[in-house]
Amino acid sequence: MVKSAENDHGENRKQQEDDVILENTPINFTMSQTRKNNSSEGETKPQTSFVNKFLRGSKAESREEKNDLQTTDSQAGDWIQKAATSDAAKPLSSETELRSSVEENEQFLQKLGEKAVDKCLDLNNCGLTTADLKEMVTLLPFLLDLEELDISWNDFVGGTLHSITQQMHLVSKLKILRLGSCRLTTDDVRALGEALEMIPELEELNLSWNSKVGGNLPLILQKLQKGSKIQILELVDCALTSEDGAFLGQVLPVLQSLEVLDLSMNRDIGGSLNSIAQGLKSTSNLKVLKLHSCGLSQTSVKILDAAFRYLSELRKLDLSCNKDLGGGFEDSLAQVVMLKHLEVLDLHQCSLTADDVMSLTQVIPLLSNLQELDLSANKNMGSSSENLLSRLRFLPALKSLVINNCALESETFTALASVIQTGHLAKLRKLDLSYNDSICDAGWTMLCQKVQFLNELIELDVSLRPSNFRGCGRWFRHLLCAVTKLPQITEIGMKRWILPASQEEELEWFGQDRKRSIRFDHGGFQEADFPLSY
Repeated sequence: MVKSAENDHGENRKQQEDDVILENTPINFTMSQTRKNNSSEGETKPQTSFVNKFLRGSKAESREEKNDLQTTDSQAGDWIQKAATSDAAKPLSSETELRSSVEENEQFLQKLGEKAVDKCLDLNNCGLTTADLKEMVTLLPFLLDLEELDISWNDFVGGTLHSITQQMHLVSKLKILRLGSCRLTTDDVRALGEALEMIPELEELNLSWNSKVGGNLPLILQKLQKGSKIQILELVDCALTSEDGAFLGQVLPVLQSLEVLDLSMNRDIGGSLNSIAQGLKSTSNLKVLKLHSCGLSQTSVKILDAAFRYLSELRKLDLSCNKDLGGGFEDSLAQVVMLKHLEVLDLHQCSLTADDVMSLTQVIPLLSNLQELDLSANKNMGSSSENLLSRLRFLPALKSLVINNCALESETFTALASVIQTGHLAKLRKLDLSYNDSICDAGWTMLCQKVQFLNELIELDVSLRPSNFRGCGRWFRHLLCAVTKLPQITEIGMKRWILPASQEEELEWFGQDRKRSIRFDHGGFQEADFPLSY
């Protein structure tokens, strides 16, 4: 499993005390691992294999027996045809042996359940054993049209990947291969590199959270040829070395179709950013670039800025949790204006200085397609962000604004409330102002009076820090009034704001005889769900 990142990775997150936030292991979606034993006419169905338990979309456990048998029989015929074709190419000694092989395949395939498909095999986070992997390998020869294979988050894959890669020539149509957090060994990495030649249609490769990829990246990517169809390359937390970064920079020009590059949580590649940036100049189709927590420095901004002019199709840029970036944005963003299609900009926890904010104030208004902006956990922004927030009026498409834990002042809220009232943020759906405890009641009042103009707002968070508790002022009544005029709002975060008895009664009255549900989250003090109409 992924180890938690160091404390400085998530200061802007809201789970830990004293602003020290730990990044948690990514959410894993565990597929159904049981199937009910249904019976038809007194007969019990044979025990299903692991494939039936985990195949994507399998709903066998809730289907009736009749539908299950009809679908299985229908699909089994097609699969048996493939099995016969595959086995016919082998030197079997007799027709009897061929028939026996087909019958065995039929029995195995009938255990797949009604949703068995031949293009997608998703065994993500299924707790596969070595025996399960062997069974999966026997299945591959009958999945000649397989396009997606996901065996991520299965520890026992490590050390056994060669048994799978040896069959890659049979699934040459494979487009997606996900091996995240599989405890791959160096031998696995080498075997994978050799197998990539056999799957020329590959479009997505995910090797995230495999530390042995670090120092061995050339073994994987050296076989890639010009004209590679890879569109998505994810190498999150792979312990990549500076040498790996330099090699990647040399490979990038080969990846002409690359659209997503995620190198997050590889702290040592900051030293090879020159090589990576040089390679990025050849990836004109790139739409997503993630360099979260990559050990970037002040000079990194200038290096990346030189590459931005070649990345006109970029939609998402994540430079978050690079604390040494602070001060690097000063007069270093001349080419950001080339990112005309940029929709997401994440600069949270980058130690932005007042001069950085001034530079961003000049640049951000030129990104008219920006939909998500995250500047949270930059405590030195303070009052210097007043002009920046006033420039948000030039971002008509903005849907998410996250500026929590930024030591904002009341003057900043005033600037944000001019912008809101004039209707320039009409598309905003998420507004996170939490952990800005220095705002006085007058500032909250002014903001709450203007919130009613955010017609598409769904989520509002004004929570306090875990170490702070305050009583709600008169602004709470203005908030309730504004909420009645917001047709989309469903979530209001108010953790650690203490409601006196009179305001609790007011909130309870407010929720009576209402039709739409809005959740006021008070954390440990109160969690009230009330239906609301407007």
